[in-house]
Amino acid sequence: MKKYILALDQGTTSSRAILFDHQGQIAGCAAQEFPQHFPHPGWVEHDPHDIWLSQLAVARKVLADNHIDARDVLAIGVTNQRETTVVWDRKTGEPVAPAIVWQDRRTADICDALRADGKAKKIADISGLELDAYFSATKLKWLLDHVPGARDKARQGGLAFGTVDSWLVYKLSGQHVTDVSNAARTMLFNIHLMRWDHDLLHLFDIPEQMLPQIVSSSEEVGTTHAKLFGAPIPVAGIAGDQQAATFGQACYQPGMVKNTYGTGCFMLMHLGRHPVASHNRLLTTVGWRVDGETDYLLEGSVFMGGATVQWLRDGLGIIQSSAEVEALAASVPDSDGVFMVPAFVGLGAPHWDAYARGALFGLSRGSTRAHIARAALEAIAYQSAELMAAMQKDVEASHGALPLREVRADGGAARNDLLMQFQADLLGVPVVRPKVTETTALGAAYLAGLAVGFWDSREEIAAQWACQRRFEPSMSADQRAALMARWADAVRRARAWAG
Repeated sequence: MKKYILALDQGTTSSRAILFDHQGQIAGCAAQEFPQHFPHPGWVEHDPHDIWLSQLAVARKVLADNHIDARDVLAIGVTNQRETTVVWDRKTGEPVAPAIVWQDRRTADICDALRADGKAKKIADISGLELDAYFSATKLKWLLDHVPGARDKARQGGLAFGTVDSWLVYKLSGQHVTDVSNAARTMLFNIHLMRWDHDLLHLFDIPEQMLPQIVSSSEEVGTTHAKLFGAPIPVAGIAGDQQAATFGQACYQPGMVKNTYGTGCFMLMHLGRHPVASHNRLLTTVGWRVDGETDYLLEGSVFMGGATVQWLRDGLGIIQSSAEVEALAASVPDSDGVFMVPAFVGLGAPHWDAYARGALFGLSRGSTRAHIARAALEAIAYQSAELMAAMQKDVEASHGALPLREVRADGGAARNDLLMQFQADLLGVPVVRPKVTETTALGAAYLAGLAVGFWDSREEIAAQWACQRRFEPSMSADQRAALMARWADAVRRARAWAG
């Protein structure tokens, strides 16, 4: 019988399950959206039960729809929205509060106080991360401070903390673990010593006994409860979504870059086996740990990527489905001077402004919904171009000039040809879309498959990567510079709006 790896791809707005065969091709896919909750401005929450039940439902569905017996699934790889924070009771397994999502800004004041106290550099030196509400540490601190009795119960060992990978693996197998890539996104992890950091735990007042065990990204950590799928399946791969996408894009050599166009946009460059501190407000993060070797990445994070298009659909109501945006935007030759800064939940790298807010500039009586749609797509590309500029400065300072040959693109919005072409124009290098764009799930599958011998090596995996379309830049350097300068002006006007 043919064998498969099952990837569970738990994202910010939907849960997906994808079966991969030995050629790295998709053998089946199921997806399900789940509710988003916005109880206050700047707050974003999920019900942990919705996360689990939607993920379980699609996993069962993809097996059933494709008539796959659980015994023909050699392993499960888990990949997940990162930084989202879940706390549950160890005895009952019940969450003690809604999950605080990575986009949530409620803890910006905690970050402000720590920054004023001079703690930002120490945090960055240890964790590789910018002091920001994006990461898990302040979210966890907030939950312990605001859920009645939570801190005392945590100190007594009664509560468990986890990012979404930990929550899913716990529900799948009963194990309380996280891999190094997700641990590195908590702002509680020492990326140099590869362990929870006692100084950071003390700084955020987090009891260590509530933290998960740290494991490699590619190793068997447990098996699923037999009742879930009819037979136990090893859980053998775990990685945060952006690290998984980088692995799935076969970016295994220093200088290789991928950009994921999902809910947010995440550009990552492979650094090699040694971390490099950023001097341009990017993040140094753990990519993965495989066979005892740790790979590091440089990352720039944009909070509103594809979520900007969702806002056009759900908030503004100018499209009925996200798929309509390309045709609408392409119905005009350009944005006619309209710029959108989609800082709905603040700005990520390289600005890190929790108080920036979304704005539209350059509107005239001639502006139409098509111009707004085009400005929204272009905003995704502008933000990513800012990341690349900062990334190249960092790498030049640490490695010397590493020639950027291409950017490998993935994620839902990477299917948008207009966006990909404009991105290539702004970057001045080709943007390459692979044949398999579900690279986040593919990376999780590869990590799990390596652990159980389904694939032998990264070289075998890299040989499976194939290009579907290559977008060559066609914009002049002068035009590119003029547009980026106009974008910078729009960003400046949107910053500190809520401060």
